[in-house]
Amino acid sequence: MDKDSSMRENESGVRKKNGSSVLDVQIRKAGYEQAQNRISGIRLQVKPGGLTGLIGPNGAGKSTTIKAIIGILPFADADIAFRGGKGSYAYVPEQPVYYETLTLWEHLALAAAVYELPDEVWVPRSEQLLTRFRMEDARHLLPGGFSKGMLQKMMLMIGFLSKPDVYIVDEPFIGLDPRATRDFLSLLDEERSRGAGILMSTHVLDTAERICDDFVLVNQGQMAAEGTLEDIRKQCGRPEASLFDCFDLLT
Repeated sequence: MDKDSSMRENESGVRKKNGSSVLDVQIRKAGYEQAQNRISGIRLQVKPGGLTGLIGPNGAGKSTTIKAIIGILPFADADIAFRGGKGSYAYVPEQPVYYETLTLWEHLALAAAVYELPDEVWVPRSEQLLTRFRMEDARHLLPGGFSKGMLQKMMLMIGFLSKPDVYIVDEPFIGLDPRATRDFLSLLDEERSRGAGILMSTHVLDTAERICDDFVLVNQGQMAAEGTLEDIRKQCGRPEASLFDCFDLLT
């Protein structure tokens, strides 16, 4: 089989590679206390080059699911595997996390040190990200004076710096203006083209419907639906429904 026939192209024009997953998740039960399960029966799989949307109403358990995946939940009975246990991931949180005494450039340098990236890799990559998100003039500024959108851009730049196997992104569109959203989506396409997988939690359902390959819908701590939009439409019994309509029916 030649290279082109081993790949398929999704509706957004991004090639999604066939093959083993970059992230496998099986959460039997998890929560903030062992006796109080916040979520249960959550399973999902992210393929190389794929974008899986994690959706659900407020308080449904999306953020708890992400915390269980990245290992910061106090209690989790779960099996989590990144590319067979050897893969890498980057996490972009919903709420920006930063050091008030470090400039934007110093945050990128710190992230590069954590990722163990040599100067010849992280410096030009950081320059490219600063240009992409139009943040060149803010490189030596402290983030305490940044707008919400600028803070979100900083979080995205730190996440994209390491070029991992999997991106786990929680509500990335909050605070981004239309141009920054376009830049972010363009960068996602590039990363997917090289085979990175994306797990993205979002409430922006019209955008999710357009860019995601498949979805996991969480409601009241459990899976309410999963699969492609067509799969979810079948579960709703509404073959022409939008993702928002399915969301409304299932939650």
